[in-house]
Amino acid sequence: MASLTISCGQQADEGAQGEWLRGTQKEKLSTLERQLRGFDVAMVEMGYRYQELYWAGVEKNWDYARYQVEKIALVMEWGLERRPRRRASAEDFLRNALPPVKAAAEARDSIQFLVSFDSLTAGCNQCHAKEKLPYFAVRRPLTKPSPIGK
Repeated sequence: MASLTISCGQQADEGAQGEWLRGTQKEKLSTLERQLRGFDVAMVEMGYRYQELYWAGVEKNWDYARYQVEKIALVMEWGLERRPRRRASAEDFLRNALPPVKAAAEARDSIQFLVSFDSLTAGCNQCHAKEKLPYFAVRRPLTKPSPIGK
C-alpha cells in the first residue's frame, strides 16, 4: 500500500501530461487562450444544456431544469468573458429569454415551461441572426441525449 501511495505522489509531481504549457508566462496564457477558443466551445456546452433543460421540463424534473438554467447563464457569461463583442447580441437572451424558463421551472408549471422554452428557442435564433449566423437554427430537441431523468 505504501508503494502505491508513493508512486501516486510521484506521478502528481511530474506535471500535466508532459508539461505541454511551455514558454514565458505570457506564452503560456496565449496557449491557454487558444485552447479555450472563442464562443464556439461555449455553444457546444450550451447546446447540451439546452437539450437537458428541455427534457428536464418535459419530465417535470424541476430541480434539474433550474440547475440547467443556472448553468446556461454561467456558460453564456464565461463565453462573453472570452468574446465581449458578442455581449450586445446576448444581453436580450440573458435578460428576457432565460428568466421566464427559470420562473416556469420554479413554479413547476409544465405549460408555462413549454411556452417559455419556445421563447427561449426563438431567443437563441435571434441571437444567432444578430451575430450573422442565421444558419445556426435551433429547434426543440427530438431525442434525449442523456440518461439523466426522473
